[in-house]
Amino acid sequence: MAKTGENCTFCGRSRRDVNLLINGISGAICDECARQAYEIVKEQMPEKKSAFGLHKEDLPKPEDIKTFLDQYVIGQDEAKRYLAVAVYNHYKRLIQEVTPDDVEIEKSNIIMVGATGTGKTLLARTIAKLLHVPFAIVDATVLTEAGYVGEDIESILTRLLQAADYDVEAAQRGIVFIDEIDKIARKSDNPSITRDVSGEGVQQGLLKLLEGSIVNVPPQGGRKHPEQKMIAVDTKNILFICGGAFDGIEKKIAQRLNTRVVGYTASEATAQVDRNNMLKYITPADLKSFGLIPEIIGRLPILTYLNPLDRQALRNILTEPKNSIIKQYIKLFEMDGIELTFEEEVFEFIVDKALEFKLGARGLRSIVEAVMMDAMYSLPSTTEKKLRVTLEYAKEKFEKSDVNRLQVA
Repeated sequence: MAKTGENCTFCGRSRRDVNLLINGISGAICDECARQAYEIVKEQMPEKKSAFGLHKEDLPKPEDIKTFLDQYVIGQDEAKRYLAVAVYNHYKRLIQEVTPDDVEIEKSNIIMVGATGTGKTLLARTIAKLLHVPFAIVDATVLTEAGYVGEDIESILTRLLQAADYDVEAAQRGIVFIDEIDKIARKSDNPSITRDVSGEGVQQGLLKLLEGSIVNVPPQGGRKHPEQKMIAVDTKNILFICGGAFDGIEKKIAQRLNTRVVGYTASEATAQVDRNNMLKYITPADLKSFGLIPEIIGRLPILTYLNPLDRQALRNILTEPKNSIIKQYIKLFEMDGIELTFEEEVFEFIVDKALEFKLGARGLRSIVEAVMMDAMYSLPSTTEKKLRVTLEYAKEKFEKSDVNRLQVA
């Protein structure tokens, strides 16, 4: 670079009087002036926000988080409270400043247990809309132990990196929701002494992620190979939320509750148990008997459950949330200039069929789709501007649909 002068443009000192003189196009600056300029800029800049863009007073409080979830998810107050507190504490942990007492807040990973269709994944997707940190949802069923076909454990962090636009600093403060965690449960009570494809070995691989360690992550996901460039990610500040249906765990809970009841008070104590919702009595011991290894249970210290959906809950899910199924179809027809309305009896019919399918809230959409398919196909090509769905219309369209064959005996 060509020299533009032998003196600092700011203080006037010559090159021989300073340690370093940096030349520019039309001037020069010495190291002392550069240092002072940095201090001035630092003082004049607005107060720096926390690590993820919020001041402590701007943090969404647990009640605010739950209120936001209530707009999209019906019921499940217990799970919402646990989730809101876990996320709020994660925020506070990120902005924690080092103090003389050296009290370091440790992260509290959480595990949610609930039957299929009760809202585990919906809770995760909804809370992702509110968060100011990178959020990724991954499926545990695609994970396999190293050496087998499938994705490595590190692919979980690849999804988080992608959500953070490959900003490693941001990803290291993120939240990961691991769905279907029950699918990697150990298949038998005997610990495996060899590698298994999708059981204990995958759980062992998850330990280092949940506890907190520096992991080499392939930036594009997939299998690792020696020539691939890796990204080092520290999982110490990443919050992990796990969810699973744990189908059949109710029997283990019932067995445990019965064995604790001895003597003449047995029938009285057993009568107090809510047999329609055994998950409310779940403990870490039940997860261990289901097939999760004790080490991974210990790294998921917060355990909560989701209630099964009754008739009233399904009815509310159909119409009340901000993005309810009925509101979505009304919006679809509105885009074609068609006003869509429903009779109240149609909602009751849809809920009745959903209860027969025993698929939770997921069954609602299949039934509404079956009822509305003919109208969605033909009405956009006509001049009709209104459609009122009556009970007779809904029954007729549903009876001739393929969905009707899925009815559970």
